Amino acid sequence: MSNIQSYITNHKDRFLNELIELLKIPSISADSAYKDDVLKTADLIKDSLVKAGCEHVEICQTDGYPIVYGEKIIDPNLPTVLVYGHYDVQPPDPLNLWNSPPFEPVIKNTKLHPEGAIFARGACDDKGQMYMHVKAMEFMTNEGELPCNVKFMIEGEEEVGSVNLAHYVKANREKLKNDVILISDTGMIAKDVPSITTGLRGLSYVEVKVTGSNRDLHSGLYGGAVANPINVLTKMIASLHDENNHITIPGFYDKVENLSDAERAEMAKAPFSLEDYKKALDIDALHGEEGYTTNERNSIRPTLDVNGIWGGYTGEGAKTVIASKAYAKISMRLVPNQDWEEITDLFKSHFEGIAPKGVTVKVTPHHGGQGYVTPIDSIGYKAASKAYEQTFGKTPIPQRSGGSIPIVALFEQELKSKTILMGFGLDSDAIHSPNEHFGIWNYLKGIETIPYFYKHFTQMKK
Repeated sequence: MSNIQSYITNHKDRFLNELIELLKIPSISADSAYKDDVLKTADLIKDSLVKAGCEHVEICQTDGYPIVYGEKIIDPNLPTVLVYGHYDVQPPDPLNLWNSPPFEPVIKNTKLHPEGAIFARGACDDKGQMYMHVKAMEFMTNEGELPCNVKFMIEGEEEVGSVNLAHYVKANREKLKNDVILISDTGMIAKDVPSITTGLRGLSYVEVKVTGSNRDLHSGLYGGAVANPINVLTKMIASLHDENNHITIPGFYDKVENLSDAERAEMAKAPFSLEDYKKALDIDALHGEEGYTTNERNSIRPTLDVNGIWGGYTGEGAKTVIASKAYAKISMRLVPNQDWEEITDLFKSHFEGIAPKGVTVKVTPHHGGQGYVTPIDSIGYKAASKAYEQTFGKTPIPQRSGGSIPIVALFEQELKSKTILMGFGLDSDAIHSPNEHFGIWNYLKGIETIPYFYKHFTQMKK
């Protein structure tokens, strides 16, 4: 494995150029206008896996966007690593907040990334991190360093709920059989503080609609006489939290996992500066559930947030109107033991139940997924820890994440194997936001570290 650094040095420019070409394609799964681009991206991933050394690669059709599957089986008696990633990306809106076009990747030097970072939608989530595995595979096959079997499953619908991947997994348990699942779609604490994500929050995503009159009304002639759906909606949303920022939906916390004082103390050992956190976000105060620290609020506690709200007139100038309808998109991040479908039902029942007279309320569930916790005493975790130790020179810190990868819990349920989350992104990478980026150092460090996971995992499984 000693020649991995020299291999990266010799191929650095190509590794970057290949990723840049991948990032140029607007593979936005949420918008059907980009269908051809999403399909084009799947073809590119297929070609990349072939060039990386996979002996069998196919594009698997689904009712939505295809799954790219690849494998290299060197010996059925050896362990098998299943790599999961996704090639679809979030919509880039709002476009006016990008400093450079989201699908015209540029490399810029920053204070945190003096060696450069690639700015583009999908740079970190998840094209850049997924492609680290493709390049690590290329190194291992080209240099005769692949110690075990490998399978790739790269999907195009992660950002819209992975509904069709769930069907695919259930229908292909034998094909996807593995000893461990490896994913890079998370982050680490800092460039000099490696960490391994050991927990993910679940997700319930809904859309709500409040309808009042049968048409938009003149606010002078009708104001004060009829219910205003926008006013009603904002009051309903505001009622979902109490004065302690505790969610008020009955039954919402019934199954929430409460960590012990000892576990919370371990979490508190992770380096964290409250002032740096506020400075990075350009805010003067933090906000959240009473009784918990910032790192606990965004990882081990459930949340409810409005992701978008609209209705009435929002164009230039004034239009005195009472809108007929008002809308909002709401996401709830869930912790282990909270079932996303049960929480969705609780939300729907509560929200429709608090509607005042004069309006009707409809809740439409979109997608969701379960939370996940992986044990730190598993062979997979120990192998990942050793891999980080070799490339970072220090032991990684186990860390719960506030993000969600809904498919991970399903993997364990259907494939009966643990998932190891080896993320190389940073909180500052602005995923899902304007100016998303991924440090070149992080990208190359991932390529360097991943082969060591294969080495140590294979040795421990023998």
